[in-house]
Amino acid sequence: MFTMSTSIVNAIKNRIFEHGRGWVFTAHSFADLDSYTGVRTALSRLQKERVIRRVAQGIYDYPKTHKTQGILPPSVEEIAKAYAAKNGAQIQAAGAYAASLIGISMQTPDKVIFLTDGPIGKIKIKRFEICFRKSSTKNIYAAGTKETLSVQVLKFIKQKHLTAEVLTVIREFLRKGLNKKDFEKNLQYAPYWIKVTLFELMKDKLERY
Repeated sequence: MFTMSTSIVNAIKNRIFEHGRGWVFTAHSFADLDSYTGVRTALSRLQKERVIRRVAQGIYDYPKTHKTQGILPPSVEEIAKAYAAKNGAQIQAAGAYAASLIGISMQTPDKVIFLTDGPIGKIKIKRFEICFRKSSTKNIYAAGTKETLSVQVLKFIKQKHLTAEVLTVIREFLRKGLNKKDFEKNLQYAPYWIKVTLFELMKDKLERY
């Protein structure tokens, strides 16, 4: 345990530097160094010194920089992870953002949606708005897996709008590192039509097991 405030600040700063630019974090990332109040005070000091940036309430980053663009905005995914860690919650990308993650759309939407079992909230980052929406346990079961992400993509696109091109993208996304046992387990709460679609899509790959 550090007793001097300068030592605490230096310890926190060193950890930030070790993670490198682009790291998004909260006071909980330094719980082993000092009390919550002590860490918050140290982070406030580093923010004033412009070593770190306050992204949202209780969330900071060590910003990346660019030669011509200057200080870059933080990663949407990293902000979401920090938000989840701060609240002890699970999160799952959904909607148009989920589609962009697997390559159906190459552009990140202005409104990024994450389903969560934690508190709801919104974080505004320049043109992006990150929304955390309360969801049932079924929707975030196996959160973060390829299967659950694919389920959210299909929910967003809807059955009547599915195309061969979209299905090909999803198949290529799922095929690498596919494990039959995990595939079946992670899809157990998926809507029936989605489960049928994905099992049919990966049929050849699954039959090899």
